[in-house]
Amino acid sequence: MANKNPKPMTFGRVMLASALGVLIVSVVGCIVMFLCTVVLMAALSNLSKSDTASVRSDTFLTLDMNRPIYERAPGPLQNFLGQEQSLGLADVIAALKSAADDDRVRGLYIKAGMGSGLSWGSAEELRRAVAAFAEKKCVLTYGESFTQQVYYIATAGDRVCMHPSGMLDFRGLGGEVMFYKELLDKLDVDMQLIRPKSCSYKSAGEVYTMNHMSDANRQQIRTYIHSIWNYVADQMATSRGLTTQELNRVADNLEGCLANDALQAGLVDTLCFRADMRGLIKDEYDGDNLLSIGKYASYIKSQRGSTAGKDRIAVIYAQGDVVDGTSSGLQTAVYGNDIVKALADAASDKKVKAIVLRVNSPGGVVTASEAMTHAVEQARKEKPVVVSMSDVAASAGYEMSCKANVIVAQPTTITGSIGVFATLPNVGRMLKNKVGITTDTVMTNRNATGLSLMRPLSPTAMAMMERNVEEFYLTFVDRVATGRNLRNSYVDSIARGRVWTGIDALRLGLVDTLGGLQTAIEIAASLGETDNYITVDFPKEKDAFTQLIALTGETDEDENTLSLLQKARLAWVARGLKGSVPFVSRMEQQLRSVQSMQGLQARMPFILIDE
Repeated sequence: MANKNPKPMTFGRVMLASALGVLIVSVVGCIVMFLCTVVLMAALSNLSKSDTASVRSDTFLTLDMNRPIYERAPGPLQNFLGQEQSLGLADVIAALKSAADDDRVRGLYIKAGMGSGLSWGSAEELRRAVAAFAEKKCVLTYGESFTQQVYYIATAGDRVCMHPSGMLDFRGLGGEVMFYKELLDKLDVDMQLIRPKSCSYKSAGEVYTMNHMSDANRQQIRTYIHSIWNYVADQMATSRGLTTQELNRVADNLEGCLANDALQAGLVDTLCFRADMRGLIKDEYDGDNLLSIGKYASYIKSQRGSTAGKDRIAVIYAQGDVVDGTSSGLQTAVYGNDIVKALADAASDKKVKAIVLRVNSPGGVVTASEAMTHAVEQARKEKPVVVSMSDVAASAGYEMSCKANVIVAQPTTITGSIGVFATLPNVGRMLKNKVGITTDTVMTNRNATGLSLMRPLSPTAMAMMERNVEEFYLTFVDRVATGRNLRNSYVDSIARGRVWTGIDALRLGLVDTLGGLQTAIEIAASLGETDNYITVDFPKEKDAFTQLIALTGETDEDENTLSLLQKARLAWVARGLKGSVPFVSRMEQQLRSVQSMQGLQARMPFILIDE
């Protein structure tokens, strides 16, 4: 018989039941998390194993330009989160070099598109590799759409084919800078820009203090985009049997954007459908087996023989904004401590005969730049250091390069920008006028609040900041002059924050030769007096489990807007909304860049974005 008058739960019983419930939920949660981690690690393991494939005698390699091609191949966790296998530029180039001498490989099929996001430096490096492959094997390209960079690569091949309703983005280069002054004015925020008096080209801070390009900034942008376009237009014209004047007329009048116009202008060879390409490859080139270049690259690595007795060439990747500290997760940046350690490790490794520092950075925090520049000097005392400049190696990216034995750049590399600046916002008016917050001060010394964000810099504080940027600029110039064996006065005349292309940098003495990563590796091997070597990448990539744990860790970034953007990007990828990902990633990149602006900055005067 049921008890009609149950005893009420005592406080002790309630506490015991609650504690037991929490314990059960915690245990179950831990078990679920553990199982999820095991499943994820198994998926990552299977993903790595599935990358390799056998190579048949009728193989045609495929290079999908809709997939991202990064400076350094992403690890399994990054590829897993991105839901697609991304490529590393060095791996693609190595695969093309090997395939050119592989009798089983009949040719290369490039799938054009709008999604690779290549900048001109990477496009130039990839084009040279395709051109070298095309000297021995056929190269066919097909696409429903082409970016200018992808089309530039395609022109190194034998045949360019296009969908009858496709589009070719062929219109030359333009520079567009976004300014925030009027927005800041509406918000009652005053941005104070401090830079050396001679650094009129160091225009990064002008986006906060002006609403249009300064004359100096307009001049440097005009100069460098013309330098890049003149070079690539000449290369394309030669490959297509046209003149540069004809190509420029087509670009001026948009006469090559539509499929039939592109065919009549001689920009493409054939209008057809994707299915026709498959038949062409099989019937004319006996290519019955299509194999992705990523899987071929993995196959090459798996077939690598014993490395015993071989010397090492260390390749150190410095990609992204220059920031202080150490990488803890999947962030893409040049972390000063990581690069310093990688240089020290490579310099102390007796098997490493030379170091290649691969730089793809628009610059950033001065303190990190200084530390890496010093580390290059120290490493050079032990063994040769060769810099390979990718898309951009400017400002702090150039400072860390200037003390190397040899600097190699692409003709389209953006470099220079030797200068410094600092910005400090005054948000006192905004807080008062917009939200009704005011401040008052008590000081022990006259300038105790001289650097406050609540009011303009005091005259003494402004003078101190101006002296700071002037002194660092002179230090920067002296470093370049010493490293490049040039006069300080000459370096000052070509510095002043001005940006140059690789072609101009070679003429000015800021770089030694033109070429890509492979050129830099060969130079490093020669300086290291070895012809029996393999390359090893630094900094050492953290294993997938460590990166996974780092994703769940508490960092300062987890507590601000960046964490929301990261979660949105991952969630949108998981839900298949990939069209939104580039926009969010770009916002994340710009927020990271702004967030890292603490202290003096040696960075590019604009962010380069290739749609």
